[in-house]
Amino acid sequence: MTTWENMALFPDLAPSQVGGGNLFTEASASAPPDLTSLDKIVVVTRKTPLEDLVSRLNSKSQANFYLEQNHVSFEEYDQADSQYQRALQSIKQQLPRRLKVQFIDRDLLPTYQFGERDLVITLGQDGLVVNVAKYLTTQPILALNPDPERLDGVLLPFAYSELQNWLERTLQGKVNITNISMARAVLNDGQVLYAVNDLFLGMRSHGSARYLLELNGRSEQQSSSGLIVSTGAGCTGWLRSITTGAWRIARYFGASTDDPPSAEALALGWDSERLWFSVREPFVSKTSQASLVFGQLQRGQKLVITSQMPDSGIIFSDGIESDYLAFNSGTIAEISLAARQAHLITRP
Repeated sequence: MTTWENMALFPDLAPSQVGGGNLFTEASASAPPDLTSLDKIVVVTRKTPLEDLVSRLNSKSQANFYLEQNHVSFEEYDQADSQYQRALQSIKQQLPRRLKVQFIDRDLLPTYQFGERDLVITLGQDGLVVNVAKYLTTQPILALNPDPERLDGVLLPFAYSELQNWLERTLQGKVNITNISMARAVLNDGQVLYAVNDLFLGMRSHGSARYLLELNGRSEQQSSSGLIVSTGAGCTGWLRSITTGAWRIARYFGASTDDPPSAEALALGWDSERLWFSVREPFVSKTSQASLVFGQLQRGQKLVITSQMPDSGIIFSDGIESDYLAFNSGTIAEISLAARQAHLITRP
């Protein structure tokens, strides 16, 4: 097995310069490549919670002390870490020798350039699949569950112990591929950010976000806690929390319905041609309105937001604030359904 050294192709660029897929264009979006002609495997890993603690506190003993002082079981952290390391060693032994293989940590995703004929293997929770997907164009993802006893793994079709079997089936083209739609934010300076679950536009802090929102010929000045745009894959997560809170408040003030929207009511399907958008905590004043606060975007429609925030304006996706676009006064963001989709390998 050939293992390449972990490397960042653009180490001097800030996240806002290369984040979320800026290295690719919508023109590169297409169906996944022929699975029988792949020439490299990229395995994406992530640090375990224990590794993060050791990195921050300098030693395992210090991590143990810190957790015990906060009445948190060190044993659980240690067992989860041990299981992840076992899974990692197992997949290294199962990888074929006939293909080039590279291991990279999740932290390198914003500055790593995937090849067009790569097969991407993820070893981690559902969130890792989401983090990886927005940096890909045509590359398929083979997602492995490193700890089936602890992780449900909605986006993890395969246990790590099954890799050899399903990798061979993948290379023979004997698997299904499920397409996952994404949202896209394009700025007037050409920067692009993709989202598999959600885009957030607002302030980096808890201050009010101020902007002009335009949709279908209507426009209004708004002041809010920012807004989110959710895909078919993400609409039963953050968006559902927002709608549940809004529904309970409406119910308190006499709304006739008893129950908030169910997951089924919000669900669009992973490959949906629609997006939800929701303005968070809109404030009505002499200079701000709140009539365009919730709805859907169809394929071809654009939500246009012009920032009126002198500083600290930000756009990030899928909960990764470190990979962001600056969104300050004069910056215009066009939000729409992306042309390209993520491609998740699933069982036939």
